Amino acid sequence: MKKVIGIFSIVLFFIVEFQSCAAGLGNAISNSSEASGSAGFILGVFMLVAGILSLVSKESKGILITAIILYILGALLGFANVGHFKDLAIWAGLNLIFGVLLIVHLIRNK
Repeated sequence: MKKVIGIFSIVLFFIVEFQSCAAGLGNAISNSSEASGSAGFILGVFMLVAGILSLVSKESKGILITAIILYILGALLGFANVGHFKDLAIWAGLNLIFGVLLIVHLIRNK
């Protein structure tokens, strides 16, 4: 399950970054004070790093816990900065789901 979550995270990173760039451009054009584009960019970076960490954490619980923390931080950041573009809430929810699944994996494989 860790490998699947890691691969999905790395693939979805490119989609999140593209959408965040477009949202940031839309915010800049409309002179909006929203930060959803920047928050989406940071969420995408958290998703990429957490995905890589979940792939390389074979027997190391510390690396897996770090990936869980990054997924949850990304989710909190995303939910806190949802603006006009609602796609950030979807990516934040997906990060939260990935974090919870890794917690379940960590508890199950003690």
